[in-house]
Amino acid sequence: MIFLHGWPSISLMWRAQMNAFAADGWRCVAPDLRGFGCSSAPAAADAYAIQEVVADMAELHDHLGGQPAIWVSHDWGVVVAAELAAHEPQRSRGVVLTSLAYQPEGHALRTVVPLVDRTIYPADQYPDGQWDYYRYYTTHFDAAVADLDADEAASLASIFRRGDPAGVGQVSPNAVVTRNGGRFGAAHRAPPTEPDPALWPPADFEVLVQAFKAHGFRPSCAWYLNDDANIAYARKAPNDGRLSQPVLFVNGDFDQICSITGNRQGDPMRATCADLTVTSIPSGHWLPLERKAELIQAIRTWLKIKSL
Repeated sequence: MIFLHGWPSISLMWRAQMNAFAADGWRCVAPDLRGFGCSSAPAAADAYAIQEVVADMAELHDHLGGQPAIWVSHDWGVVVAAELAAHEPQRSRGVVLTSLAYQPEGHALRTVVPLVDRTIYPADQYPDGQWDYYRYYTTHFDAAVADLDADEAASLASIFRRGDPAGVGQVSPNAVVTRNGGRFGAAHRAPPTEPDPALWPPADFEVLVQAFKAHGFRPSCAWYLNDDANIAYARKAPNDGRLSQPVLFVNGDFDQICSITGNRQGDPMRATCADLTVTSIPSGHWLPLERKAELIQAIRTWLKIKSL
C-alpha cells in the first residue's frame, strides 16, 4: 500500500493510516514526492510535471518489487496516483483518491474551471471560481512563493485548518486571492497562527515546518505551472484515461475547493472509472488528517467489499 501526499505536505501526513494498515498486515510505504520533504527539489519548474513524478513512483514501485499495489492519495497525490493507474495499470490493484476527483484529461485550469458551480461563482465576478488561487500561481508565481516563505510555520498552520460546515455553498477565500493581492492580502505573510494538534501531532508538524524551511515553497508550488504538459501527458493514456481497477473516491463534505457534492466536478471521474465507489465524510480538504479514523474505516470497508 503506497501513500501519496499532496500540497503542502510530506509523507508523515499518513502516519495514522500507515500504522493502521501495517497492523492489518499491509506493507506500507509513503514517499516524499519531488519538491517536498527529504526528496530532491530541482530548480526547473518543468521538473514538476506529473509525467516526471509518475516516473519517480514507477521507479520506486520497481524498487519495492513491482507487484500490483493499492495506491492511496490526497490532493496532488491524487493526480499522480490516477495518472499512474491510467498509464501503467499493471502497477495497481486498486486506487484510493481522497478529496480531489480524477480528471482524465489532466488536472489543469482548462479542465477544472469549466466544472465550477456558477450558482456560487458567477463567471463575471469569479472567472476561475474557487480555482483563482491556482491562477494566481500562474500569473504571480514569485509573489505567491514569497508570501508563503515569509513565515513557513505560520503559513503551514494557517493552511492546515479543519473544515467548517458553514462554508458549504459560500464563496471560498481561495476564490479571491487575485483581487486581494495574494493569499495573505496586503500583509504578504501569514498571520501568527497556532497549528492545530488534532490535524498534525506537534512533533510531526515540526518536521513539516523544517522541510519547508529547507527548500522553501518554490519547488512544491511549481507543481501548478505545468498545465500544458500535464494535459498532453493525460491525453497519451490508453483508453482515454479510463481506469479499470477498483477506485474509491473519498469526498470531504466541507471542502470548498474540491467537494463533488452538488456540482459537476466529479462527472469526468464517474464517466471514466469502470468500478467507482464514492463515499463522503464530514470534513474539510485535509481529510486524511482531520478524519483519520473515518478514512481508515472507509478504506478497510472498500478493501473487504472488493476483495483486495
